[in-house]
Amino acid sequence: KSLSRSSVRSRMSLKPPKAYNSLQKGALIWDPKPLQVKKIFEALKKGLNEYLEAHQAELDYLSGRHKDTKRNSRLAFYYDLDKQIRSVERYIRKLEFHISKVEELYEAYCIQCRLRDGATNMKQAFSLSPATKASRESLVELYKNVQECTEDMCFIEGALEVHLGEFHVKMKGLVGFARLCPGDQYEVFMRLGRQKWRLKGKIETDDSQTWDEEEKIFIPNLHEKFEIKVTELRGLATILVGVVTCDSINFFTTKPQAIIVDITELGTIKLRLEVLW
Repeated sequence: KSLSRSSVRSRMSLKPPKAYNSLQKGALIWDPKPLQVKKIFEALKKGLNEYLEAHQAELDYLSGRHKDTKRNSRLAFYYDLDKQIRSVERYIRKLEFHISKVEELYEAYCIQCRLRDGATNMKQAFSLSPATKASRESLVELYKNVQECTEDMCFIEGALEVHLGEFHVKMKGLVGFARLCPGDQYEVFMRLGRQKWRLKGKIETDDSQTWDEEEKIFIPNLHEKFEIKVTELRGLATILVGVVTCDSINFFTTKPQAIIVDITELGTIKLRLEVLW
């Protein structure tokens, strides 16, 4: 192989933290999903470039004010602007490194994916050929190559997941028109992989809503979607309102995303969330 397992891992010194239990050694997901990884990579790179453009625009604006202030000799304001400019420049360099690291990881992932596809195709070809000692030895070697490429792809997926940032999810309440009545109590349960958020809310007499929690931080996951379950609490009984899944592919953006999720099939009860990446 042109890029062996040892060389892949030696080039990527980052180790997944404890938040990524499913990606630690000994608990790897042995089912790479190249199409899903491609979608996440493209969304992630687009979002990072949006952040880069926004901070570059801020730097250009500050630099213009910096020149004007220098001419006017307002020293205190000048030095404050100079400090802001250096801070934005450092952040831009950090973003540029982040983007280059993500691109490096994805390039290595694509190489391993192509190597695995090639080894898989050759394995199928040899399995159809007459059984000889040479063909059996080739099949054993090809099987080993497929396994190693699969392992490398899983490892790179774990390393890439470390660079996905955080989703700050805010609870904005339920929308139900006539379905929501004063005194009604609801429980919302959200899951992303092993991460969970359970919160309870009540409809007040003035139609406002109170919830015991308002915000939760989720670590993005390459393989999992948000699972949302809403139940109505009636004394000791609970009534299931609905269970839905929500893809996070559109959350990788600089602006907070207002999300409205249909909890029931007819959309009579909706859940309003705000997601900031």
